[in-house]
Amino acid sequence: MTGQVLTVEVYSDVVCPWCYVGKRRLEEALESAGRQKSALVFWRPFQLNPTMPKVGMDRRVYLEAKFGGAAEMQAMQDRIAGAGTSAGIEFAFERIARTPNTFDAHRLIWFAQQQSRQDRAVEELFHGYFTEGLNIGDDGVLVSLAGRAGLDGAAVGRFLQSTDGVEAVRQEEARGRQLGIRGVPYFVFNGKTAVSGAQPVETFLSAIEQTTR
Repeated sequence: MTGQVLTVEVYSDVVCPWCYVGKRRLEEALESAGRQKSALVFWRPFQLNPTMPKVGMDRRVYLEAKFGGAAEMQAMQDRIAGAGTSAGIEFAFERIARTPNTFDAHRLIWFAQQQSRQDRAVEELFHGYFTEGLNIGDDGVLVSLAGRAGLDGAAVGRFLQSTDGVEAVRQEEARGRQLGIRGVPYFVFNGKTAVSGAQPVETFLSAIEQTTR
């Protein structure tokens, strides 16, 4: 199985908790398959809230409207927290004040790919948002997280003030929608085998085997 190249394209949004869980389950599957060092994983943009204002909005207001009330929102968060615990993620939803616009975060992920730091950048964005409650719609926060991912903070600051990556991210997102993706996370193995959702590790292992047999 280890002889064939394995690429994984992951369509996700950094404010999607199931995408964080899916990242961990994919990582576990790659390790089990002996692919954790050889697989090429690419993170692709998929904004869940593309019309979100640049400044974002109050997270509680947003989620209560989305899920139909405080009780429904809490039940959802409890379910995700349980999945997070089993995946080694400490979700701290109470620390998150705002739901941000994530377009610039996706631009940062695109930039990080050019510097071979994409997975680390994605990890810092997920951890910063879901465990630390940071506002990842803020340029200063993005620069700080980029630095933690091994990127040059000053270069990232200049990048975010430019229009670099804007068209590329839009094109990547459009490609995902052309593939029929309506929700994330969504994983594409070698351009042919797809897994939708944060499925159990065994499902990812099956996809890896099917793709590389």
